This record gives sequence, structure tokens and C-alpha cells, in this order.
Amino acid sequence: MEYPQRTDLIMPEYGRNVQQMVDHAITISDREERMKCAQTIINVMGNMFPCLRDVNEFKHKLWDHLAMMSRYQLDIDYPYEIVPKDKNIEIKEKIPYPVSKIRYMHYGYLVQDMVKVALDMEEGERKDNFVIFIANYMKKQYLTWNKDSVDDAKIQADLLVLSEGKLSFKDVALKDSKELVVRKKQRQNNHRKNNK
Repeated sequence: MEYPQRTDLIMPEYGRNVQQMVDHAITISDREERMKCAQTIINVMGNMFPCLRDVNEFKHKLWDHLAMMSRYQLDIDYPYEIVPKDKNIEIKEKIPYPVSKIRYMHYGYLVQDMVKVALDMEEGERKDNFVIFIANYMKKQYLTWNKDSVDDAKIQADLLVLSEGKLSFKDVALKDSKELVVRKKQRQNNHRKNNK
């Protein structure tokens, strides 16, 4: 099988065939023929991005890419100044992905942040309103991911767990599930109408 034995592509966005064309161009001994081959490769690369093909800066970028794909071994008269090999810095380290523990995935990280903010607020009407807002948002998120109806008692229990028993909404009815779902469907319908 040929595939596992293939080398990694220098610029995968152009594909293996373009890389093979570049590798072939390096082997051409006649400088004039090598330049014609390089121009043909640039045309093929430009055809992959037709909307940018005629932009001068993009042409310069294509020639830079050709030099990189040839590992700077293609000896031709470049129409632009090529970025030197030592200026192309490869990032070898992976950028770490932020890892945070989310207690309930269907509520998301934002709910945990809102609960922390609510815990730091002074007692009063503003805090009570914010807790009800959080609970309604939790209900909406629950319905988005679970598609089942949800009882306010479930939201109350989850809010107690997230706040370690410090936040609750007593004697307050949350928004009706149908109202939250209807609004979502209305937005989707409006979005479809606007995109026609």
C-alpha cells in the first residue's frame, strides 16, 4: 500500500499533486524550463483560490509558498522577494486548550460563572432577580439540550448543587417551558425567512 509510506505535506492545503509538481520542478536541469514549470505550478495553486488569484499580495504569497514547498531548493528567478527560511518560524508547541470542569455540561460554563457572581452579590432584590434570571437561563439550556420538559424543582435542585446550597428561588415560578421553546422556534423561523 502506498499511502502509509508517503511523507507529510509541507503545505497540505495545496495537496499531494502540487507537492509532487514542486518536487519535479526541483529536478529540472534547464533553468528556463524550471521557471516555466514554476509559473505553471503558481497558476495551478492560484486556481485553487480563484477569488484571490489576481490580487498582487496573494501572488506574492503563492511564490512564498512555492519556495517553502520546495524547501528553498528551487533555483529560479522569483518575481518577488521571498521570505527567507529562517524568518518562517514553525510553531512546534501545541497551544494548551483551557480545561475547566463543568458540573452540568448541558448548562455550560456560563451558568457556573453567573452562579459565582450571584454568590458575591449583596443580599437584596437585585440578587433575587439575578438568581431567577439564572434559573430561567438554566431551564432554557436544559430544554435546548434535553428536549424533555423540565420541572422547576429540577432546576432548583441543580442550582442548589451549583451554588453549594447557597442560592435558591422560593415561591417563584419560572417561565413556562413552552414559552422558552416557542421563542427559540420563532427565532429559527425568522432566521429562515431572512436568509431566503
